[in-house]
This record gives sequence, C-alpha cells and structure tokens, in this order.
Amino acid sequence: MTGPRIGAPTPPVAFAGDPARVTARLDARRVVPDDATLDRLRDACSEVRSDARELAEVSRDWWPLAMTWALQNEVPALAAAVVRPESVDEVQAVMRICHEARVPVTAAGGRSGVSGGSVPLHGGVVLDLGGIAGVVDVDEVSLVVDVRAGTFGALLEEELRVEHQATLGHWPQSIDLSTVGGWLACRSAGQLSTRYGKVEDMVIGLDVVLAGGTVVTTGGGAPRAAAGPDLTQLFVGSEGTLGIVTGARLRLHPAPAIERRGAYGFRSFTEGLAACRRILHRGATPAVLRLYDDVESTRHFATDAQHVLLVLDEGEPAVVDGGMAIVREECAAAAHLDPSLVEQWLATRNDVSALQSLVAAGYVVDTFETAARWRDLPALVEAVLHAIRSVPHTIVASVHQSHAYGPGACCYFTFGGQPPPDERDAYYRSVFDAALRATLAHGGAASHHHGIGLSRAPHLAAALGSGFGVLCALKQALDPHGICNPGKLGLPDPFA
Repeated sequence: MTGPRIGAPTPPVAFAGDPARVTARLDARRVVPDDATLDRLRDACSEVRSDARELAEVSRDWWPLAMTWALQNEVPALAAAVVRPESVDEVQAVMRICHEARVPVTAAGGRSGVSGGSVPLHGGVVLDLGGIAGVVDVDEVSLVVDVRAGTFGALLEEELRVEHQATLGHWPQSIDLSTVGGWLACRSAGQLSTRYGKVEDMVIGLDVVLAGGTVVTTGGGAPRAAAGPDLTQLFVGSEGTLGIVTGARLRLHPAPAIERRGAYGFRSFTEGLAACRRILHRGATPAVLRLYDDVESTRHFATDAQHVLLVLDEGEPAVVDGGMAIVREECAAAAHLDPSLVEQWLATRNDVSALQSLVAAGYVVDTFETAARWRDLPALVEAVLHAIRSVPHTIVASVHQSHAYGPGACCYFTFGGQPPPDERDAYYRSVFDAALRATLAHGGAASHHHGIGLSRAPHLAAALGSGFGVLCALKQALDPHGICNPGKLGLPDPFA
C-alpha cells in the first residue's frame, strides 16, 4: 500500500483478490436502480459509473473491522452505482431522481471515516462529492471562509495559509484523507481542538440538499442571531441521513505568530487529568493538551512508568505566553521532560502505516473515543479499560486524553487482540459493546468525534434517550422515503 494521496480518497488496505470480484459481507438488502433510473441519472449528472472495480472501492471506508474483510476480498456492502456531480444543481437532480425511484443515496468524500458511516449498506447510489470542491470566498476582514463540501482538508489549510495568512485550526489525524463535508457529517475534532474547538464550533452556516432536491441555506450571515432554532447544528453530525451538505461557512483565525512547547511526567493518569482540568479552569486553552497513560507513554516515548503530558500552544505571543505560564504552574509537581517529545509526536501523529501489517497478521485493532465531565472521567477510564481487558483474546488496552475543554475532556482508548480467525467479528463487536456500555453507564458520550455510522448505531437510542424519538421524527419529515444513508445512526430503515 502506498501513502496517502493528498486531495483524493486513499484505500485503507489492498483487497486480497481481484477488486472486480469482491462480495458483500453484511446480509443487507441490496437495491439496484433499474435501467430507466440509471438513464435519468446519466442525463442529470456529469458522471455515472458502475464498473465493478470502482464500485468495490467506493463501497468501503477506514472502518478497521472492514479491513479484515478486505483480506477476504469482501466489502461491508456493495454500491450499485457511483455518481459524481460537478455542481449543486446536479446534486439536486440526483436526489430528486433517487427520491422518486426510492433508491438509497450514500454521500461520500474522502471515505476516511472509521465507523462505517459512508458504507452503502443497501447498495443504491454512492454520491461522490469530490467534484463539489474548492474555496468560494474568503472574507479576510470578518475571518470567514465559504467552502464546498468536497474540499480536502490539507488543500484547504494550505490555501488559507499561503493566500490569506489564516488558519481554520482543524487538524484531524485524517487531514490528508478527509473533506469538509466529512468533518461536518461526524462532528469531527482536530488535534488542536482545545484552542480552536471542534468543527461544530467552527461552522456558522451550511448549504444542504434535502432528499427531494430542495436546497436549504442556514446561517452564515450575522455573527449571532435569535431567529428560531439553530438549523445549522441540526445537520452537523447527521452523517448524511437528513440531507447532503454541499457547502459551509466556517470561522477562521489569523495564522499563528509563535509556538511554545512543553512536556511533563505524572505519577498517575488521574493526576494528569486533574492538572489538565486546573489549566482549563484557569482560562488557558493550549492548542494541544495531550495526556498518555503509562502504557502509551512507554510505547511512544520510552518513558518508564510515567504518564506523559504534551503541551503545544500557538497564536499571539501575549496570549500564548500567559497560557503556558499557567501550564507550568499547574504542572510544577510533575517531572519536567524534554520538550522534544512534542516534536516526536508531531512527526508521527498521522502515521497509520502499521495498521495494514497488524490486520494482515491476524490482529484486531481499533480505537474507541468518548467524552465526559472531569468529575466522571477517572471512574469512566477505569471502567472502560476493565471492560475491554475482560473480553477474551484482548492483548492490550490503553488510553490517552486527546481533547480538553472547560467541562471535561475526550479520552481515546486503543485496543488490540488476536482471536481465532473465525471469531474476529465477534471479538470486535464484543469489545465495542463492552466499552460503550461502560461509557454510557459512567456518563460518557457515545462518540466524541468519530461519529456513529454502523459500528455504534445499536447504541444511539440508549445514548439519546427520549431525544431519539425527536431525531426519528426529523428524519421522517425531511426524508419521508428514507433514501438518505439508510441504516445509519440506528434510525428506522425502510430498506431493511
């Protein structure tokens, strides 16, 4: 496998055999558009393809469980066609046709999600938004960018830095592989979110094409408003189940003037969490406040029995220096480590090259993230690690805090196991079910930034409680035939 192709989808692993001969792993009803519908789509859209090899690639994302299936020449489900519009008008036409013909539509961009969110569970049409890309406008006075949904993250950030001396501040691990639309679909978080926020904090307006082809434009004008509910946030995190996001208005920041770094070692993960909490509550918001348990500290930094905290901040000198002074005060009792550990993390933070070899060797590996209040985090961390380690065949389970906020933080669990080949699926699902049950029991979120997709869909109703019925009612109102990414978010599925 080659490295990421910046500005284009990158396959997670190679198929074991001929991609033209892949089969679907999941036993879900597959919808195939009839010839008349395909003819209408060809008349309406710049490109409509049904080549078997191409369909194999657009039918998967970076869901780690599905990587093991690729080694058996399988995808989770198999699209019947892929359409590639080049304008919003074409997106509208595609949605109208599929709505009338009752054909499911799964929106896709970089397909870098790790929860099966862009898998076309019921076949139908994959709507590839790669042609709806590029910056529309940058308001340098107000620091707002108007950008199309198919724009890849690394290309957007490069253009903002070079041409406008600005930054979005959004640096997900998948920045080379992911698009603006994908970020919005799953409420993405970047590695600098403690300073810049998650994507829902950055977005001020959207353009959305509904199932019947209507375009809805939300927000993006005045900086604040009290004109009814915030319709923008209705679509953020909806994973393509309520409509197709085609454009967004996002907040920008001036490109940072300086950068400061630090590294500290704590005697326990709980002590490190407490220090992070105190830093945030005193008003400091370093861009990176990243705490590793002793297992991950040893793995990444060869620091024996220490729980390593990495700190990086950027921005205006007065703000950054003031924040770093608070960090030093709150970490005074910790060991002061070499700040070069931050550089070591920066150099390797997006490297997932080991994943394919681990999967090929028969290991089942993945990450599970959640967010909770500071009050609940110590017990939650202990419970989730215990739940994962209690699943037979688990070899390792570890944790780091990756994103911190005033009320609480995100903890990111990594697990690995080596079950017998015929038990890999069962092992994976057992780990996820155990971790999610422990998380929800201790007040944690079902997901902090990876979304729900297929892997967490069975747990969303429990996570939302009575609010799940509201989401179902919204789905029915906006997508009465249920064509928008069916089978996701645990919503009622008319194609099941």
